[in-house]
Amino acid sequence: MVALVGRPNAGKSTLLNRILGQKVSIVSAKPQTTRNRIVGILNEPRGQIAFLDTPGIHKPLHKLNVRMMDHVRSSLTEADVVALIVDATEPFGRGDQYAIDLLREAGKGKRFAILNKIDLLKKEKLLPLMQKYSDTELFDEIIPISASKGEGVGELLDALFKSVPEAEPRFSREDYTTQPERFFAAEIVREKVLQHTADELPYTTAVSVERWEEEEGKNLIKIYATIFVERESQKPIVIGKHAAMVKQIGTEARQELESILGAKVFLDLHVAVHERWREDERFLGELEWPLG
Repeated sequence: MVALVGRPNAGKSTLLNRILGQKVSIVSAKPQTTRNRIVGILNEPRGQIAFLDTPGIHKPLHKLNVRMMDHVRSSLTEADVVALIVDATEPFGRGDQYAIDLLREAGKGKRFAILNKIDLLKKEKLLPLMQKYSDTELFDEIIPISASKGEGVGELLDALFKSVPEAEPRFSREDYTTQPERFFAAEIVREKVLQHTADELPYTTAVSVERWEEEEGKNLIKIYATIFVERESQKPIVIGKHAAMVKQIGTEARQELESILGAKVFLDLHVAVHERWREDERFLGELEWPLG
């Protein structure tokens, strides 16, 4: 088990998708995109590694954020290797120190510092940053990579396979994630909402799949989902003029789901208001499908 942790927008989900060669975790330019713990399973002839993609490390402001940080802490205690993903283009600050302190307090296994986005960094700035993380005396390995370009990812995997203990595979060799399909469908819809409305609604949307119907004879999946916002004034942003925005979100999500699920998809989207949903424990529990 390898936990991918780090500050928001460090590139954890991009790295996981790159490692697996397929999408299991949604990606957005906005921080705090990942809200749950996503399990991605890499199967190679040399073995199996389960990666835990976690929400960005931050100080929680809502019950939603508290749950997100609970996912981080539980992953730290479970993992054989904790990989701290760092945005190498950002100056070292208090948030980075907070992440280091969190790793120092928790976790029993080896620790890697993964310096990401080196394709955007001037080479003369990389060595001092590597030295900075070396000086913490916390990390067994410090590896520079570019998750988006794939640079250094092979070397990272080699180091991880050498570091994780040998054991029987925890998951089936055919699986690449433990997330149920309906959880993933909700995430794909939320990704499209983020892409099109994040400037106006950065953190205030949630997506719930209400019904999932499969018609095997027609190779058809019918998905009925609701996009939740926090205020009545936010509904028109998601719906758009003449419902153009919600149609675009639905079309893009449907097309991506069809390519992933290998079936025709009928996607029915509605927009509803749930004030203060980020503080509603019951609602937050309903959003979280059982996670491996």
